[in-house]
This record gives sequence, structure tokens and C-alpha cells, in this order.
Amino acid sequence: MSPGEALAAECARYTAMGWMRGTSGNLSVVVDRDPLRLAVTVSGKDKGELTPDDVVLVDAEGRTDDPVRVPSAEAALHGRIAAVSGAGAVVHVHALAPVVAAERRPDGVELRDLEMLKGFGRRAHDDVVVIPVVPNSQDMRVLGDAFEAGFREDVPALIVARHGVYVWGDDLYQARHRLECLEWLLRFQAETHRR
Repeated sequence: MSPGEALAAECARYTAMGWMRGTSGNLSVVVDRDPLRLAVTVSGKDKGELTPDDVVLVDAEGRTDDPVRVPSAEAALHGRIAAVSGAGAVVHVHALAPVVAAERRPDGVELRDLEMLKGFGRRAHDDVVVIPVVPNSQDMRVLGDAFEAGFREDVPALIVARHGVYVWGDDLYQARHRLECLEWLLRFQAETHRR
């Protein structure tokens, strides 16, 4: 499957889950490491209707030579995450649970003692996972610096306050599985805190 086919299929999946409403969110896969190049979803298109042609190649700073296709403004953050973490894929969605969790815990969202943590790559018990939260910014250098300052190799996620969540993995499928597990964990936390 080509990067475009894989990214379009994943976008359709997340749109069906309500995590990529309208034109929101963006996904990327690494296509080269040296120099770093990523295929990233284009800007301004309904993510549920993307075709394999609706991707653009960008460098580590999110720049492209493509005269027609415009990458997401957040492509530079994808590049920074891939460069720092070594990830092969980065997914960014606007699921509600991470944003609510960050609103309640702007210094980091702590998770512990839940079986679903295993799906996120951690132990279910005797393990504390803190998902970093950074303030939103339209400047990807600012977001990239904030990401890097709080980066931990064993926490493949970042919540941008009042915006959305980034999750990464070796490939799109690992990133998807981690995202689905993290969203469940954060939804559980939100539901149990309502009582």
C-alpha cells in the first residue's frame, strides 16, 4: 500500500470515529530518514474524503517543493516528532477526551492501574504514565520546542491544550492502536471524574 493509500484509509477511519471532523487533523508517515522526509496529508480538505493523491512530501521542517499541494500547517511538528522520537508515523486528531483531560490537568495527565495501558505500550499496574500537555500555539517552532522539552521515550503522545492529541509509533498501525487505547484511557478518566 502506498503512503497516500494508507494515509487516506486511516483518515477515513478516524473521521468515522468523529476524531477528524471537517478538515481537522493530519497524519504523516516517514518515507526517508536521511534526510528526513515525510508524506503528510494536505491542508484544507475534508479528511473523510481524502484520496491517495491528497498527500504531499515535506522535509523535517514541513516544507515542500510541491507547487500545487499544500501540507498541513502542523507538518513541521510532525517532522520534529519523527526526528526526535524516531517514529515512522505520527497521527494528530481532535478527539474530545484528550482535550478535556488537558483542561483538567494542564501540567500533564496522569494515568495508572488500568489494563488498557498495556495497549499503549506500558504496564497495567505499578506504572505511572504522564501524558505531557503543552499550550497551543500557531507557531510550530514553539510547539516543537515544548514537545521536545517534555519528551520521554516511553510516552508516545502529546496533548496540545484546547486543540488535540498527537500519538506516534513505528508505523501507522502502531500509532493507531496507541491512539485508540489512549483515547479510551482518557475517556475513562473523564467519565469517572464526573461522578
